[in-house]
Amino acid sequence: MTSDQRYRSILLFGPPGVGKGTQGRILDCVPGFFHMSIGDIFRAIDVSSPEGKEVCDYISRGLLVPDDLTISIWKKAVDDCVALSRYKPLEELLVLDGIPRNVPQVESLRAYLNVQGVIYLECSDPKDMIQRIRSRAIRENRPDDASEDVIHHRFTLYGEVTAPVLEEFPSSIVGRVDADGSPAEVLYAILKWVLPVQKKLSEAAKDA
Repeated sequence: MTSDQRYRSILLFGPPGVGKGTQGRILDCVPGFFHMSIGDIFRAIDVSSPEGKEVCDYISRGLLVPDDLTISIWKKAVDDCVALSRYKPLEELLVLDGIPRNVPQVESLRAYLNVQGVIYLECSDPKDMIQRIRSRAIRENRPDDASEDVIHHRFTLYGEVTAPVLEEFPSSIVGRVDADGSPAEVLYAILKWVLPVQKKLSEAAKDA
């Protein structure tokens, strides 16, 4: 893809259980935004397929899916959404949740993404995030969220592997958002960051 064809996107970033998925789904209901969660994409894969079996094996152990496989599955999902007109790149900002998860993925995705902003969701109490994950396991029938060992391993992976991703983007496009508030309060803080970006995209689409 040329630089003009890359998907203009916003990244939802933060540790496990901080609320990236919740806020992504809310933004998806707002005209001008299209949310994609790599976790949702992985869970929708046919578990009987070779790719599905490999993905399930990694997720069930709290491990990151290998980069090549992650990028390949994500790219196919995006292409399918564009082909079906579910996602309209010229009119909508792509809101990504759970990807990139490490620095090599940042490099691989530069060919496809024009990152307009990074929303860094911060939570002061890790216990709150762990409780959210446990509640999610019951509510959404996600067995990979039910194991305490897996949960703690994810936090370790986040600190060692995912947190450095933030340093790959200029601080001028990183919006730090307090995730301790209610979903509505967090959404309000996010919108203050992303609405100007979305407005710029809408104006560019009109001039095209």
